[in-house]
Amino acid sequence: MPELPEVETVCRGLAPHVIGRLVEAVTCFRPNLRYLLPDLAVLRGQRCRSVKRRAKYLLFEFDDVLLVWHLGMSGCFRVSDSVVLDSDAPPARHEHVRLLFSGDVSLRYIDPRRFGYAGLLPKEGWQQHKWFKSLGPEPLDDAFDGAYLFSRCKGRKIAIKPLLMDAAVVVGVGNIYACESLFRAAIHPGRAANKVSRRRLDLLALTVQQVLGEAIAAGGSTISDFAHVDGNPGYFAHDFRVYGREGEACLQCGSIIRRLLQSGRSTFYCPRCQR
Repeated sequence: MPELPEVETVCRGLAPHVIGRLVEAVTCFRPNLRYLLPDLAVLRGQRCRSVKRRAKYLLFEFDDVLLVWHLGMSGCFRVSDSVVLDSDAPPARHEHVRLLFSGDVSLRYIDPRRFGYAGLLPKEGWQQHKWFKSLGPEPLDDAFDGAYLFSRCKGRKIAIKPLLMDAAVVVGVGNIYACESLFRAAIHPGRAANKVSRRRLDLLALTVQQVLGEAIAAGGSTISDFAHVDGNPGYFAHDFRVYGREGEACLQCGSIIRRLLQSGRSTFYCPRCQR
């Protein structure tokens, strides 16, 4: 599933193509994805004012409405500004929605597993919608630091890794980046949250921001389906220090990387570096 760096990469890739352009045509090739699609026809004649991200959601701001899109497990957008696609042209494989913008720009949503979903929300008060109202802070914002983590870990016996992946605590720290951040902070992923020292939580907040920043700079991580809006893969996977490296030598100490299951997800760690 695309995580925060991948969604941020998509957001930055889409913005220069669609901001300031009018929607001239909308075609939905099916009525639903994970849920029933909203009436996207209302976007015709509206200008895209901005493209932003909140957690793993893309937020397209138009004149009168906010289009919110979640990529699900395999969703992606493809942009073409060199080939004009007629709204009546047959869809590409797994193409479900097509938006034609002024200036001969086409935006196509492609999703083989159809776990993505979209919604139209009012521009004011959207933060109180059920998708957003319970979300924690952004990990790259100033509100996320060691003091904040310490307050959320206090009295919590849950292991630190699933706590770090809880969107009510902090958004967007998915499995890959939680593993990598905990390794850099030298924290065992199974350690109870209330047993992690304040000093170590200060370091963890910093490593989360470092890992996510590096992943965004590398264009995200391509494991199976993810690709940029131009179809190119993300390259952060080349920099994994523990994720997916079970049985390989730790790049830091030479010990063998191990794997354990937490909440049904594979966790990778070094038994010597992370105690």
